[in-house]
Amino acid sequence: MVRYVYFDNNATTRPLDEVVAAMEPFLRIEYANPSSLHQPGQAVRHRVECAREQVAALIGAEPREIVFTSGGTEAINLALRGALAAIPHKQHLVVSAVEHSAVRTVARQLEREGCQVDAVGVDREGRLDLDELGSRLTDQTGLLSVMLANNETGVLFDIDRIAALAADKGVPLHLDAVQGVGKVAIDVRRWPVALLSLSAHKFHGPKGAGALYVRKRVRLLPLLIGGGQERNLRGGTENVAGIIGLGVAAASAANTGLAEADRVREMRDALERGLCAAVAIARVNGAGANRIANTANIGFEALQAEALLLLLSESGVCASAGAACSSGSLEPSHVLQAMKIDPRFAHGSIRFSLSRFNTMEEVRRVVELMPGIIARLRRSES
Repeated sequence: MVRYVYFDNNATTRPLDEVVAAMEPFLRIEYANPSSLHQPGQAVRHRVECAREQVAALIGAEPREIVFTSGGTEAINLALRGALAAIPHKQHLVVSAVEHSAVRTVARQLEREGCQVDAVGVDREGRLDLDELGSRLTDQTGLLSVMLANNETGVLFDIDRIAALAADKGVPLHLDAVQGVGKVAIDVRRWPVALLSLSAHKFHGPKGAGALYVRKRVRLLPLLIGGGQERNLRGGTENVAGIIGLGVAAASAANTGLAEADRVREMRDALERGLCAAVAIARVNGAGANRIANTANIGFEALQAEALLLLLSESGVCASAGAACSSGSLEPSHVLQAMKIDPRFAHGSIRFSLSRFNTMEEVRRVVELMPGIIARLRRSES
């Protein structure tokens, strides 16, 4: 059996052992419905509320400001659709040009439904154009939605300045923090953020569990109506085991996850230095910007990302790419296109995303493998 080097942690992370252990009783023994009034049901309700406190503590929120969802995508849908539905006289949405598809797809659908959508550009390092942002925001803007950390490049937006611009125009801000929670310190008491989305499986929790932070007095209409759960903002019986796992992952991130960032950054930097030294055609995308510690997006000139990923996988290395195959032709990701990355590098760009479970030995293994993979690809193309 091949022992894989797993450098695809922005796609999903390995659940912590304590997360799995905490979830198991709620699948086997403590299975009561948390809305039930009997003692087993109320015991489960207590554990759900403890998880709510753990998630709130991670981002500096109050527990009642946390709404549990099925993950980041649902949280984002609830934020964008719910916020704009609550103010039908302000149907103007502003996003960045490099948002995750969870935001981009919702924005396109809202546009088809009559909402005006503006996308703000970025510079060549992936940093948001704040002058353009300021000009896009008006008194008719219903919502500004931007990401904290880019899922492909790891570039961090300057949320202090973005939030100040939004506050100056009186525009509520939704922060897609799915890739940032558990990797950088977040305190919603410091930022005037109205809404913030997060997902458990991005910081060593389970898939299928997430949350939306909804600041007090922010108006929001629900997407799912039914039993009145989650303060009438998300109907349906709660995914108790997933919520418990999310809470444990949040507590771990608060206690130890951020402390691991420096070690993860050392591995990421060693990987970038090693690959650029070993492969002359390698270039780091977004290297000049502030980035989350775990993400390296590296372009290999005149190669195709899919071919690189297949050979890496054959060699026991898991990575990913922003490129997708559409109608038989390969297109660079919208993020790299927005950054105006040279197409010769953009087509061959792959993402390595690390976690606390990775080691420097694995970094050295990837650096040693890559020259041979590059040479193999070049021989096949000649």
